Amino acid sequence: MEAGQPKQFIEIGGLPLLMHTFHAFSSADTKFEFVLVLPADLIAQWKELCNIHHFNIPHQIAESGPKRFHSVKSGLKLVPENAWVAIHDAARPFVSRKVITDCFALAERKGNAIPVIPVGDSVRETNGIFNKGVNRNKLRLVQTPQVFSSSSIKLAYQQTYNESFTDDASVLENTGQAIYLVDGNPENIKITRPIDLLTAQSLIDLI
Repeated sequence: MEAGQPKQFIEIGGLPLLMHTFHAFSSADTKFEFVLVLPADLIAQWKELCNIHHFNIPHQIAESGPKRFHSVKSGLKLVPENAWVAIHDAARPFVSRKVITDCFALAERKGNAIPVIPVGDSVRETNGIFNKGVNRNKLRLVQTPQVFSSSSIKLAYQQTYNESFTDDASVLENTGQAIYLVDGNPENIKITRPIDLLTAQSLIDLI
């Protein structure tokens, strides 16, 4: 991010990005219980930010691991059995209330749900020096939150780590379970690059 600090702590609209993400969920349902996964060396800084901004949404903290897989696995240890769990990227503060509620509703019917949006650009598949066009109508971009029964996703995370596990759905899918899709919202961007902060500030101004 070229910001000199973790991206989830960068301020937009007067608050660290991560706090906006918390608010997106707490405004959708006040009964949500939160587990935040952070690197051990950032936990003290986060607690100080909570004091500075009078942030009082209750949450537990788990230490992250070397990969997303290990971080999620760490957080899941604090999630009870027989619950529904939404696994969400800290850097996606603009997920809509509708997407959150739709994901939980479908998961309760089917066992899991992940939000996706259509691909707007043309896409080409590369293989060495060769490439070919791909039908973008068959492709979707994956977002979070990804919602699962806690029992099934905790069991899936007992697998050995594999580089093909790019998200939580791919971990569950590797156990043979089908994945179910929900329409996401285009504003639910993952803030990754400096230019994304400009988009984020514009979205904050519109909210």
